Order: sequence, then structure tokens, then C-alpha cells
Amino acid sequence: MACDLEAEQWGVSVQSKFLAVGSVVPWAEPHVGAIATQAYANPRYGPNGLALLREGLSAEQVVDRLTGEDEGRDHRQLGVVDGEGTAATYTGRECMDWAGGRTGTHYAAQGNILVSGETVDALAETFESSTGPLASRLIDCLAAAQEAGGDSRGQQSSALLVVQRDGGYAGLSDVVVELRVEDHERPIEELRRIYTLHDEIFGTTPRRMWVDVDDELAAELRERLATLGYDGELSDAFTSWTGKENLEDRVDGLEQIDPVVLKALRSRT
Repeated sequence: MACDLEAEQWGVSVQSKFLAVGSVVPWAEPHVGAIATQAYANPRYGPNGLALLREGLSAEQVVDRLTGEDEGRDHRQLGVVDGEGTAATYTGRECMDWAGGRTGTHYAAQGNILVSGETVDALAETFESSTGPLASRLIDCLAAAQEAGGDSRGQQSSALLVVQRDGGYAGLSDVVVELRVEDHERPIEELRRIYTLHDEIFGTTPRRMWVDVDDELAAELRERLATLGYDGELSDAFTSWTGKENLEDRVDGLEQIDPVVLKALRSRT
């Protein structure tokens, strides 16, 4: 799990040979922190840990409090990144080899039943060297970890959770992205695929990158929309098509077009 303090986002990504891992491991709240409960996971670490962070405890203090009160602590694994970006990780002494974790600036990485410690190293090093949206970086970390060995039992499910105050759907949700691959032969690749779809619909492109719709491009849009069965006035056809494709939030008239929308239209014709 990790945070991007500049973007004011906190998030968790996970992959495991475990059905629907996203239903157990990831927890996050804007300006409060992110938590991953792993190994023989204690799901109460999620809500209880966020409550402790909300009270002002640091990541390390939350780890100490949760594990100190848990008789099953030796079988638990836990990672916490608090609202300030400070991170802590814990691996119980009875967790199955290979098990361990690393922390760094704004992230905690841990895993158990891994091929080797190189998996966690790959997680950490990829996050440290990456830039861009937090969601993309977290998926890249999973991919690098899998390339380094991953779960020694294989793959099954993956999940991604990123939160930001009012950063979700219609500005009325704190959940920027919450995606789960419950059961798949290549869950990280599938997670990336559906995240790409999610970003196409819900992402934003800086206005400076939008494309001017001149006469030539307008003619292309008209032709492609007609191929898809959208005839009539260009603005009406364009509005109808983008509405069907759930791309309406990326539309603002027709003087300019979001390059993501243009790419989507071209790919469908």
C-alpha cells in the first residue's frame, strides 16, 4: 500500500493465490491512511486500524496496537501507511516462508508464501522508481513482484483500491478506483485491462491536451459515427454515441475532443 500526498490519494494493490483477495486485504480512507491485512488475515485490522489512524496514531503505533491486542499475531501480516505518508510493516514469526516486508517513503510492501524476498524487493523498488497516477504505479508494482517470483502457490485473484476526498464518481464518492479480479489465471494482467477500461470512462485528460476539431477531423468523426449507425447532426450523433459508451464526462461541446474519446471512436470503427 502507498500514498501520493501531492494528489492526496491513498491506495492498496494485492495479488494472491486466494479467491477474491480484494474482499479481505485492502482498506483505505482519504487523509487517514491505507491498510493491508495479510497472511492468516485478521479482517478487523482494516476498520479498527483506520479508526486508530483517525484518532491520530502513527502507522507504527497502529501496528503495535493491533498486533499487541491479537493473540493470533504470530500468524498475521500487516502494512500501514498513515495520513502523513509514514509507513510500517509487520510479519508474524509463524507466517509461512518466504514472508517479510519493506517500507520506504510513502509505502509499505509485504508478502507471505512467496518464492523469495525478491518479490517484495521488486514491489519496493518499482514503487520507488515510478511516477504517474498512484493506481498505475500500484499495478506496476504487482506486475514487477510477479515477474520476480510472486506467490509460490501461483496466481488467482487481485485487487486495487485508491481513495481521494471527493475524487470518485461525480465528485460524490471518495473511491477513485476499486477493482477486483476474483478468480483468473492471470489476475494482474486482467486487473490492468479493467483498470484501462475504468480510466477510459472515469479518468481525465488535461484540457491543454485536447484536440481541436477542424473541418477535416469533423468529417472523420461524422464518417466514423455513421459507420456505427449514428447519423444526423454531428453534435447529436456524437452525444448519442458518447452517452452509449459512458464517455459523456469526457465531452465538452465539439470545438475540441478529448484524445481518449477520439481513440475510443477510432478503435471501434
